[in-house]
Amino acid sequence: MEQQAITAIRVLAAEAIQKANSGHPGLVIGSAPAVYTLWKQMKHNPHNPAWTARDRFVLSAGHASMLEYSLLHFFGYGLTMDDIKNFRQWGSRTPGHPEYGHTAGVEATTGPLGQGFAMAVGMAMAEAHMAAKYNRNGYKIVDNYTYTVLGDGCMMEGVAAEAASMAGTMKLGKLIALYDSNKITIEGDTDITFKEDVAGRFTAYGWHVQTVEDGEDTKAIEAAIKCAKEVLDKPSLIIYKTVIARGTPVAGTAKAHGSPLGDENIKKMKETYGWANDEAFDIPAEVYAHFEKLTAPCQGYEDEWNRLFEAYKNAYPELAKQWELDHKKELPIDLLDDEDFWKFEGKTASRASSGEVLNRLAARIENLFGGSADLAPSNCTYLKGKGDFSADSYEGKNLHFGIREFAMAAACNGIALYGGLRTFCATFFVFADYLKPALRLSALMNRQVIYVLTHDSIGVGEDGPTHQPIEQLAMLRATPNCLTFRPADAREVAAGYIAALTHDCPTVLALSRQNLPLYDKSGKDALKGAYILREPKGTPDVILMASGSEVECLFKAADVLSVQGFTARIVSVPSFELFEEQSEEYKKSVFPDSIRARVAVEAAAPFGWHKYVGLDGAIVGIEGFGASAPANRIFEEYGFTGENIAKVALKVIKG
Repeated sequence: MEQQAITAIRVLAAEAIQKANSGHPGLVIGSAPAVYTLWKQMKHNPHNPAWTARDRFVLSAGHASMLEYSLLHFFGYGLTMDDIKNFRQWGSRTPGHPEYGHTAGVEATTGPLGQGFAMAVGMAMAEAHMAAKYNRNGYKIVDNYTYTVLGDGCMMEGVAAEAASMAGTMKLGKLIALYDSNKITIEGDTDITFKEDVAGRFTAYGWHVQTVEDGEDTKAIEAAIKCAKEVLDKPSLIIYKTVIARGTPVAGTAKAHGSPLGDENIKKMKETYGWANDEAFDIPAEVYAHFEKLTAPCQGYEDEWNRLFEAYKNAYPELAKQWELDHKKELPIDLLDDEDFWKFEGKTASRASSGEVLNRLAARIENLFGGSADLAPSNCTYLKGKGDFSADSYEGKNLHFGIREFAMAAACNGIALYGGLRTFCATFFVFADYLKPALRLSALMNRQVIYVLTHDSIGVGEDGPTHQPIEQLAMLRATPNCLTFRPADAREVAAGYIAALTHDCPTVLALSRQNLPLYDKSGKDALKGAYILREPKGTPDVILMASGSEVECLFKAADVLSVQGFTARIVSVPSFELFEEQSEEYKKSVFPDSIRARVAVEAAAPFGWHKYVGLDGAIVGIEGFGASAPANRIFEEYGFTGENIAKVALKVIKG
């Protein structure tokens, strides 16, 4: 019966891919025995896919999505046969790669190889932290494993190497990775590009490694999983060797990787496995009955946990109350009306203001959990008195990711997906390029991850163009469902964090190295994305707009214009996305059609500002890259001075 169930997974997947005329059958067929064996022992509940205490499963090899969809179908997650038949079709619940929030039971949006593995590392970090925070003697309310399945492609991606090294250092013993080693990629045998000793590499990372020579041997797979679960001081890697598309005429070849098998090959596969049903999508009733037996205990797992949590509430009422608060989407406090939260003095770099705000938040929000890619002193992201997360102290709230920007961001996605935590990560703004693929998945999954990206302009100075972000603001503003916020002063920084904590999407806080003044009218209005900081008497001759450090230049330019008899409205624009959320009435009040003379100023690529300056306006930006020199000199050379901005404004005013 077990073999028939495994064959059902293989056949159903192959038929769905054939019907769609698109997909990746090879790994599905090869991995079916191993993943079936894994799922039948997992602690989960198909009747409540969001049950907090469930084991997590992440298919890092997301191209093999029909493997997961077949399992979700057979294990009773509500994925119907019609859903299976609509694989890769418009509006279906079975898209080409698994999508979190779209299909019940899918724990993460995977597809870009290696990221699912790195997200699983983040989930294991979250589990370790929550267990240290909440578990008490006799009350292991946090006690789940995180499983991930990956292939040769995931193993080749750099993000997997970063994440594996990080997981080994942190000794994440509740993380178990299963690696389908079939030695085939799109171009052919992996020997043309990938000959390393994977077992040796992971052993060096600090992982517990096992190899199963025959991926069809379910007893060996089961024993390896059991052994891995008993090793709690190291993450575990199970390498199981398979033949891609085993049992088909294209077995062991690249043809089986990313193309439908073809009707004739599916027919021959059925013959090989003794599958009697010739008709597509015809699954015997006894197969479904078998899976029903496997899922029968699942509701009991949750019921048992619910009883444990009820007892926990009686024994530790304050901890139980905090647990429930941690798992609520809403903020536990009112930051808008918290006067102390908005209180700042003097000139400070927005990275320093951010550090102050983060620590104010950590004192008010219990489940803040994050850190930096080896730059906490520069990013100002250290949570004072909150301890360091490490293999020796999982209760610490400060994460040290090392110089691993991509894995850091992907792990934070995993933390956000795990639940119960509000997470942030930090590095220099220019390294948004290193973490962008993970940020993109944050946006795709609607995950609230805060990206604290400092040293946001040519103000970096002497480090030169390699470290001076120019095009990154435009790149992030072009990313759907990503909130980009570049504050002009400390109160705008506070507003940026409130926006980040109240939006179901990633937020990038682009923060300065250099000191910024505190403006009289700054503050809560920054939550509107753009607002008026200075308004002259009567109708302005020109609107001057900017974000971040360049807002200060606007005041100097307005003073120069005033001497020459012209008036200027000054508008701070910390966030295009927040501004676009506002009513048309509000947007017109800031940028009325009647005032066509407009100048935008930003020490970055001008791309994106044209929408606000219009055909008659001008942009003072940077075409090209930066330079190595003291910051003040660079700003002067690139025209970010009151005099130059006033000169540009005069040209616009006079037409």
